Parts: sequence; C-alpha cells; structure tokens
Amino acid sequence: MQILQPNRPPFAHSSRPTSLLGVIATSLILGMSLQASNAVAQDASGPAPYNFNTQTWMQPFAEEGFSWGGTSGVYVQSKDRIFFLQRGETQLPDPIPSEYTSFAGSMGWNVLRGRGRVWQNCIYVINSDGELLEVWDQWDHLFTGTDGPGPHRIRMSPYDPEKRLWLIDETGHIIYVFSNDGENLLMTLGEKNVPGEDETHYAQPQDIAFLPDGKFLIADGLRNTRIVVRNADGSYRSEFGERGKEPHQFSSVHSLALGPDQRLYALDRDNLDIKVFQQTAELDSPEYPHYEYVMTWGGLGMPLDITVSEDSAWVTDLNPPKIVQFNLDGTKHYSWNLPTDGPDKWIEMHSLSVDVDGNLYGTDNQAGRPQMLSPKPGADPKLIVKKPYIPR
Repeated sequence: MQILQPNRPPFAHSSRPTSLLGVIATSLILGMSLQASNAVAQDASGPAPYNFNTQTWMQPFAEEGFSWGGTSGVYVQSKDRIFFLQRGETQLPDPIPSEYTSFAGSMGWNVLRGRGRVWQNCIYVINSDGELLEVWDQWDHLFTGTDGPGPHRIRMSPYDPEKRLWLIDETGHIIYVFSNDGENLLMTLGEKNVPGEDETHYAQPQDIAFLPDGKFLIADGLRNTRIVVRNADGSYRSEFGERGKEPHQFSSVHSLALGPDQRLYALDRDNLDIKVFQQTAELDSPEYPHYEYVMTWGGLGMPLDITVSEDSAWVTDLNPPKIVQFNLDGTKHYSWNLPTDGPDKWIEMHSLSVDVDGNLYGTDNQAGRPQMLSPKPGADPKLIVKKPYIPR
C-alpha cells in the first residue's frame, strides 16, 4: 500500500390476495404506486443547486501514460477520509490526442467495456481537498485478469466501530471486507468466479445495506434478483425477491438504502424503478428482518444509486444523466441534469456520497473519473443531498 501525506423462502408480499382484506390492501398499494408514478411525471425540474469543481479539485495521480478508469464506487467516512473504487486505470494511446485533458471521456472514450483497462490502483483514499492519502495497490491482485466490469460498489456500516470497508465485486461474484487501514482482508462472502443461487454463493451482487443489530442485506443483484439477509457473523439467515415485471418484482437489484420507519428502498435498474418495502417483524423475533412490499416509484430513465435521508431520497439516473429527488411518499420533488460536455462532463453518475458540509462526491463509470460538487451559495437547502438516514 502506498501511503501519502497531507432453499429460497417465499416472497415477503404476494401479488395474489387470499381474502377481501388482501384485495383491498393490494388495491391501495397499487393506487399508491400509480399516484407516485403520476407525480413523477408532473413535478419540477430545474438548474443544478451545485457548483462543479472539476478543474480545481482532485488532480490525477496515475503514472504517465495512464488515467483514471471507470470509477464505480465512493464512500465518505469523513471529510478527511473518502474512499474511491475504480475498475482499474486506463492506458492512454501513444501519442496522447490533443483533446485529452485529464480523463478518458475527454477523448470521446467510454471505458465501461474495458477500453484501455489495466487492473491497477483500484482502491484509493483522499480527503475533501482532493489530496491523495493512500493507494491500496496491494489488493489489485484480487481483480487482475477479471474478464468483465469487476468491482462494483463500496460501503461501510455506520454501526461498526472498526469502520471496515466492504467491497462488492460483481464479476467475481464475491464480497470482500477490509480493515479500515487496508492492511488486512478480514472476510470474504461467496466463492470467487463461481456464481450460484444457494446460501453461500452469489451471481453478480451489486450492493449492501446494514441493520442496527449487525445483520446486513445483500443486493444479489443482476442474475439472481434477490435480497439476501445475513447475520453479523456472515452466516445465512433468509432471502426474498422474485424475478418479473410486476410492481413488486425485480429485473435487477442494483442499489439498496434504508430509511425512516424501517423501510427498505431497492433500486431496480432494469425495471427503471424503486421498490419500497416495510420491515414488519419485532427486533427479537426469529423472523427479523421481514420485509413486505409497499409501493413502487416509477418515471426513471435508468436509475443507478439511491441515498435516503430523514425526508427525501435522491437517485442518480440516466437518459439523460441527472439527479432525481423524491419525497418519501414517492412523489417527485425536483430533478436536475448533469452536464454532458465540456470540462464538467458526465456520462453517468454511478455512485454518490456526501460529507457533512453537503459536498456531493460522484463517480463516473463510463467517462472514467471522480468529481466533487459543492452547494451553490444561496441554494435551496431542501434540494441539497443530505447525509443518509441511520436507523436506530
């Protein structure tokens, strides 16, 4: 490491009612879903409430002849410790085209499919000033030779005093847990390069969310379309989810977030929506956690990540690249587009995370780089992405 200074159970909510009460409940749920979808089509969009700091923030640290790769994950532990995940670096052509600035997208490249990819410097740590603190190159070997996108997302449990870093590797069908200093690989879940649908395997897992008692939820994800519940020691507990196009069914589970009132928000990239589930079991019950489907939020182009605060949810979306803000009843509150050309160009914002000052850190999986956005002076504070809600 370089250290620099400065047996699947049934789905929780059936779509087939078995009583008059069930019919009424299902009708109410579908009505809520339709109301949410209609609201999405009607609510406001406008200018970004952020300034883009691309040219004055973080400078590239790759060696000569290389640039950032597809940047898939970000997690803000604090303003002094921000983790980024990239799918290797991009080897630049020789000679380097005159239009190149500091990232592959400036040459018109899209690095999502691996153009120029070299598996190096996949995990690094910076501070909010864009200063590079650490490069965890000792773990590059975990991804070397990967024939596919590779590492997908990084997360950290807000309840973990050790601040371990969780890395979800979709192509390897595996999850790694590292010590906060990057010195040790503490746990793996799944079997590398072996997909499966049983209690010990995954097939393209995408994300993870943490419960207050140590249990955690795995979005598994693209091929399995299920959410797996595991105990704090990593042992299997339960799972739910089923494939399909109905409002409660998944075509993918790309991102997870927890919100107030013990609700779970599951982002379906391929059905272009957000599924909302309610936790219904008592904390000390053998069934905990048990999630029942509540509603679906629609009207999205291709959602990629979601974060939920005490009163709002923000979704990174495509077609065009943008941020969409929802009220927690599913109505759309506001949306704003990301620039698609020039020095602040985005192709997609694949992951997002915020610090205590409201600065928004995003990763571009296709143009290949991280960016930091800061709230505009005088911006409506209701439009600024808030820190995630932490269930208690």
